[in-house]
Amino acid sequence: MTAIEAEGSGSGVATGTAPGAAVHGYHHRKDEHLKRLRRIEGQIRGLQRLVDEDVYCIDILTQVSASTKALQSFALQLLEEHLRHCVADAAVKGGSEIDAKVEEATKAIARLLRT
Repeated sequence: MTAIEAEGSGSGVATGTAPGAAVHGYHHRKDEHLKRLRRIEGQIRGLQRLVDEDVYCIDILTQVSASTKALQSFALQLLEEHLRHCVADAAVKGGSEIDAKVEEATKAIARLLRT
């Protein structure tokens, strides 16, 4: 079970990933996002190396902070794309879908604020 599924939000990682599912807001920048995530992955591997090499604690914490900021920045970009694409699309369609999308986005923002 992923952290998102454990959160009990009802919007786990697998949501909307079935074949033939709608295109998500991040789709058009997917390659850019993957490149960014690979860079963050490299930062995390760098943290492992720093610990393995017994680097000074404060230097490691500085790198933890940089990695955390990189993930937060990625999350905010993804959230913006979700609002511009998924929530805006639901608003155009109207009905109860907009309420569900706004609630979903609000819960995602709340999770981001807790980190």
